Amino acid sequence: MIERHSRGDRTTTAIPCVSLLTAERTTEPAAGMTELVMCLVLQGAKAISCGENELHYAAGSYFIASIEIPVFGRVSQASDQKPFLGIGFNFDPRQIAELVMEMPDVRDPEYLCGLGVSQSDPQLEEAFLRMVRLLDRRGEIPVMAPILEREILFRLLQGPQGAKLRQIAQVDGRQSQVRRALAWIRDHLTEPFKVEDLARMAGMSVSVFHRHFKAATTMTPIQYQKRFRLHEARRQLLGTPGDATRVAFAVGYESASQFSREYARLFGLPPARDAARLRAKATAQLVSESVQDEVG
Repeated sequence: MIERHSRGDRTTTAIPCVSLLTAERTTEPAAGMTELVMCLVLQGAKAISCGENELHYAAGSYFIASIEIPVFGRVSQASDQKPFLGIGFNFDPRQIAELVMEMPDVRDPEYLCGLGVSQSDPQLEEAFLRMVRLLDRRGEIPVMAPILEREILFRLLQGPQGAKLRQIAQVDGRQSQVRRALAWIRDHLTEPFKVEDLARMAGMSVSVFHRHFKAATTMTPIQYQKRFRLHEARRQLLGTPGDATRVAFAVGYESASQFSREYARLFGLPPARDAARLRAKATAQLVSESVQDEVG
């Protein structure tokens, strides 16, 4: 069903919280930002790296993100005959909060990483199967999709990654407080900051904030800002090709040479060469897809 309904690497569907994922094997990691999302893998395998940590997940397992972090992802197992296939499921914090209020209290670990991988189970997979079947019965989506969304969230809350979902729902939870600090860093990309100010914003002491921030993101606040600046610079270079120096200043760097060094260290090439290579790759892929459509 996923292959039949897919129209590219990531296909949005008539079900707002559900996307279909297909991909060939990739040797080069792709940069991106995590969302409040999970991905159930049905075929193939993928790897996500964040800081010094790398998570691997394959058919029969799922990846979950409860925080927005710059990451690199690559499809580690796929072929023309058996492409990577998965289902993306975005979280609604309000629905999670409603469910949590109806479930027994659970004592969660104090420090949580915002990313995780676990084995799936038959009940969760069955709920996703019924959800995807709605794509062939569009008229049932308005009534049945919310019911199945609630069931999927319930299954996840009962599973080994349930603590991450509960953190999303808790407005005053430690990870939600860290997420507020992350949002400030992203919204004030070019501004310097003091960790003391971020800790005050999160309602924690500096030492406690630093421990929770590092546990959730695998990075320090300064490392997170630098990583996000470089990811945003790459996005700008790809979206509107232009002067790398201008982009360096636009994302908060005061030295173009420092920007170029740190960019090359993260992405493997200096800014202009990296952007040109990615644009050429994207053009070649579009041409290939066009030829396939004509042949089809």
